[in-house]
Amino acid sequence: MRRHLAAGVACGVVVALSTIGSAIVLGHMVAGIITEPETRTLTHWRASLLTLTTLWVVRVAAHWVQGRLSQHAATAAITDISGEVLRAVTALPSNVMAARRDAAAVLVTNGLDGLRPYFVSYLPALFLAAILTPATVVVIAANDVQSAVIVLVALPLIPVFMVLIGLATAERSNSALAAMTTLQTRLKDLIAGIPTLRALGRTDGPADKIADLTAAHHRSTMATLRIAFLSALVLELIATLGVALVAVSIGLRLVFGEITLATGLTVLLLAPEVFWPLRRVGAEFHAAQGGLTALDHALALTDSPESAPRDNLTLDSTALWIRAEGLSVPGRDGMAPSGLTACARPGEVTVLTGGNGAGKSTTLEAIAGLVAPSHGHVSVNGIDVAELNLDHWWRQICWLPQRPVLIPGSVRENLMLFGPIEDIGSACSAAGFDDVLHLLPNGMDTRLGRGGVGLSLGQRQRLGLARVFGSRAPVLLLDEPTAHLDEAGEAAVLRAVRARAAAGATVVMVGHRSAVLSAADRIVLVESGRHVLA
Repeated sequence: MRRHLAAGVACGVVVALSTIGSAIVLGHMVAGIITEPETRTLTHWRASLLTLTTLWVVRVAAHWVQGRLSQHAATAAITDISGEVLRAVTALPSNVMAARRDAAAVLVTNGLDGLRPYFVSYLPALFLAAILTPATVVVIAANDVQSAVIVLVALPLIPVFMVLIGLATAERSNSALAAMTTLQTRLKDLIAGIPTLRALGRTDGPADKIADLTAAHHRSTMATLRIAFLSALVLELIATLGVALVAVSIGLRLVFGEITLATGLTVLLLAPEVFWPLRRVGAEFHAAQGGLTALDHALALTDSPESAPRDNLTLDSTALWIRAEGLSVPGRDGMAPSGLTACARPGEVTVLTGGNGAGKSTTLEAIAGLVAPSHGHVSVNGIDVAELNLDHWWRQICWLPQRPVLIPGSVRENLMLFGPIEDIGSACSAAGFDDVLHLLPNGMDTRLGRGGVGLSLGQRQRLGLARVFGSRAPVLLLDEPTAHLDEAGEAAVLRAVRARAAAGATVVMVGHRSAVLSAADRIVLVESGRHVLA
């Protein structure tokens, strides 16, 4: 941002010089036309008019350049900060990320857009106030010390009121951002749950709650606007009174001949330029306050404590033994899992089973290194996962979550999302996805929407499984892989899983159904308070 800020300061200097110069030229021109009748010709004032026009054009051009630079600065800064927020939040453990996801979503989608007024309006006004106001006071003092004293007495009142009003605005902006975050989170959850609500006939249930949240956001926004309008009135009143005092003083001294008309007009033209930048800073501060509040929240997300540096240990073996020793991970209702000890061997299918919330999915995340346990550890071939190079470890894992990750794009792009598949036909056949391809209008080139819109839940599951069976990773982490599948499809998938294990892969699978448990070589019953190894 330094390059943009330096250019903004340079534009502010140009604007200040052209403003002061045009006031001096215009004051002397008007005074000369009034006091010297013989000079009332266009020819006599041609040079002055040309100078005045040039100064006005330069001032307008400087404002335009400053605005363009500010727009570029705003776009670059917002993009950079949004990227930092996304990188910081997505790098967090999943249990921590879940708590911060909604706040990050609000910031990235529209919260940080409030920074644009800060860069486009507030910073240029601040530069102008820091340059034009003192320069104008100096020029006024050089022409008329008494007017400079009046200006210096009235001038401090504007920053004082700006600070007082700014404190109230900051509190209101925090409330408005909190209300917007809550509203957007509820709306997002509502939209995601519309199919379920429609199936249960409860689509009208959340309407009252959303209406209440909308009303709260409306009240918060209107309260902030009220303060902004009142503050603008106060600042304008102080500036008007300051200029009026200067005008009255000049008028009285002109009557008694204590000041020349040229000096009086020059000072009178410059007096508003002393107050105008500060008034603009006060007004633009309110417009930028929402963005600054969002920036504080963004910095809080990106300044989270960094994890301890990891060793760069790697595993090159294709036979990987995974062991959990006293594994405990904090969940919403205590440790889940709690003190889990289990082992998964290459060539075997290990099934994690247990009640909802027991920590089965969390165990898979701990194996993948996505969650840091509070007690115990997970080791691979005797090496703690916390000491592994995660990028290298992740390349040895194929993880299928409960909801397979699907992006807007073609079926082929989704199949190749995590890397090329050598034998895509065999992978699709093992997952039963080849039957789905025959039903799609354009086969592999069929376009899917966000989250796999265009496919049923079972078809999405088969697509995710096809990616798994097309992967050559030596470790398979499968979370409810047969969910949404019928008995025939489940049996085919389990046969393919057993075949991968027979080929030497280490398979850790979460499941409940009897068919899944029957396919297991080892069953681990996971519970929040205890574990049993069968």
